[in-house]
Amino acid sequence: MAGLRRRQLGASGPEVSIIGLGAMGMSDLYGPADEAESVATLHAAIDAGVNLIDTADFYGSGHNEMLIGRVLRERRRDEVVLSVKFGARRTPDGGFQAAPYDVSAAAVKDRLAYSLRRLGTDHIDIYRPSRLNPQVPIEETVGALLEMREAGYIRHIGLSEMGADTIRRAAAVAPISDLQIEYSLLSRGPEATILPTLRELGIGLTAYGVLSRGLLSGHWSAGRELTGTDFRANSPRFQGEHLAANLRLVDALGRVAQRLGATTSQVAIAWVAAQGEQIVPLVGARRRDRLTESLAAVDVVLDRDAVDEIERAVPAGAASGTRYATPMMSLLDSEK
Repeated sequence: MAGLRRRQLGASGPEVSIIGLGAMGMSDLYGPADEAESVATLHAAIDAGVNLIDTADFYGSGHNEMLIGRVLRERRRDEVVLSVKFGARRTPDGGFQAAPYDVSAAAVKDRLAYSLRRLGTDHIDIYRPSRLNPQVPIEETVGALLEMREAGYIRHIGLSEMGADTIRRAAAVAPISDLQIEYSLLSRGPEATILPTLRELGIGLTAYGVLSRGLLSGHWSAGRELTGTDFRANSPRFQGEHLAANLRLVDALGRVAQRLGATTSQVAIAWVAAQGEQIVPLVGARRRDRLTESLAAVDVVLDRDAVDEIERAVPAGAASGTRYATPMMSLLDSEK
């Protein structure tokens, strides 16, 4: 694991660690987090060679950026490739405002200004709209991002949860470093049209949800109680018979992992990383012990027989329940 291997994030993107760290859960949506442990985990990730850290201005309504900014003040800026999303809007009680997402040209510049201040940096390495707003042409959003790149405020332009047609339109305006999208053994939708499009255009993929929000970690139990502030309390895959069916898949994966001398989560992460050199898994570790476990996935070698065994345990399309509730699924350009 020492040093972590690097991958080029698309033809135009930066060189990043083979595994990145998604920081959302340190501030939001997965229940309470320990801030001191979060800071320690961020430092431990950078010390281990993780240079890709992913956040969004709406994670904790700015808290996540300020948390990362606190860590950046104690590091060299060139140790970190910052990936930041914008577009979702929050309410004072911690909720989300109804779509559409705020991804206009004016919003690009306004949200970027706040992110730079909260992070305490003069540039963001990859800046991306979090979702598509059908009322705002992607060309307008990417055009504004290109202007900010030319001004030096961002280094690369990324996308998130966009379908193949939108990706093509965006790439016609400016080089795109990567698409961020949920991709895991339980979420294989990108394989149909999105992954082939990315490969054709030389665009990377940063995969979030590689452990399917914790389902594939091997640490989830059917009796675990979720608070109202935990996103998973309203996620179909964590409810009733859906959860029971998904945990049976996880048990099967766990038996494969045991034969491979690895943990369930390590095999799930290694499988994503093995799907192509342009793919970089993001792990959402909030604690140092979980980070250590996740990063050890780079030592799991999957030959063709192992991949086949994994996919027999968790076949494509076997997940029970959608990855978001129906109203949110309807807003995803990547699902259309």
